[in-house]
Amino acid sequence: MTDQDHRPAPTGELDVTPVRMPDPAVREHKAWGPNGFVGLLVGLVLLALGIYCVATGTGVLIGLGIAALVLGLLTLRGLTTVAPGEAKVVQFFGRYVGTVRTSGLRWVNPLTSRRKVSTRIRNHESEVLKVNDLDGNPIEIAAVVVWQVEDTARAVFEVDSFVAFVHTQTETAIRHIATSYAYDSHEEGLSLRQNAEEITERLSREIGDRVESAGVTIIESRLTHLAYAPEIAGAMLQRQQAGAVVAARGRIVEGAVGMVEMALERLSEREIVELDEERKAAMVSNLMVVLCGDRATQPIINAGSLYH
Repeated sequence: MTDQDHRPAPTGELDVTPVRMPDPAVREHKAWGPNGFVGLLVGLVLLALGIYCVATGTGVLIGLGIAALVLGLLTLRGLTTVAPGEAKVVQFFGRYVGTVRTSGLRWVNPLTSRRKVSTRIRNHESEVLKVNDLDGNPIEIAAVVVWQVEDTARAVFEVDSFVAFVHTQTETAIRHIATSYAYDSHEEGLSLRQNAEEITERLSREIGDRVESAGVTIIESRLTHLAYAPEIAGAMLQRQQAGAVVAARGRIVEGAVGMVEMALERLSEREIVELDEERKAAMVSNLMVVLCGDRATQPIINAGSLYH
């Protein structure tokens, strides 16, 4: 099977196998995290009680004071602060026990470890990538992707670095989209230059499928740079200019034919002059030269007859 067997249909629809990622081993769930000010108060009370017992007591009372000091320190160690736009992933001896998303001072199991994960909206602008489009022309393309962590557990435990993972998968998706479409389509179908909205929608969907396993959601993606590579930019510019000239000439000829047809109909309706086929042909020829010429015409007065 050749590479051409995988090319998209002329309608512009992508016929590719969806990106399959492994099912996540863990999913985010809420961790137990009551109000931290209660834990702060309990910890301070235990520390004060322990200091008092150690300083003034003897024997068993000193032991109780030491125990109170240890409990007070453990209680204070369970305090954690969560800022708006952040979350704390809580692990108990390596086992995921939940995520704290409620902002403020919270209290969790003091024997757990907590990892901060930003849930703010981020954007990543890719570097300018040089790839070949569907027609094999080298082009330069870049995009900006707006994304956000949706599942903190998957972001932390499914990949080594979810930030690097998003960057890599974004570049892969941009390369795949660029090679699946022509830069400028001359037939029916989508092209990178003429169908930017549809292309960016498909780019967002593909990036979203690729980074879903990392608990990341794609909010938006936009192409920020799209151009032919420098080595063929001049030739492609001449090609575009030639196409524009041909299109403009076609419009001019179409309009001129309509004007000539209207002139002949008006002359015939008002019976201004009787024109036989030879005179009509001469009139059409002269009008087409005047209307389609790219230079100003010089009028010539014919005082004689067309037949002499």
